[in-house]
Amino acid sequence: MAKGFVCIQVERCKGCGFCVEFCPTRVLALSSAFNSKGYHPPHVVNGEKCSGCDLCGIYCPDFAIFGWKARASEGAAHAG
Repeated sequence: MAKGFVCIQVERCKGCGFCVEFCPTRVLALSSAFNSKGYHPPHVVNGEKCSGCDLCGIYCPDFAIFGWKARASEGAAHAG
């Protein structure tokens, strides 16, 4: 079960890839799809590995992504 979660604001993303590059557990990858600005935003490929460290959010220059650690009650709600 994931220890954390990632929230991606697709339309804010400019496809720099910093979030993918700096994710220590390789949770993210750049999508082959485009947002409305023509950029490839990230998407979650290994959500179960997310630690909630928020390095993705720390390195994002556009505030388009953030992570957070799960509480015990969140794990059950997001498990399905």
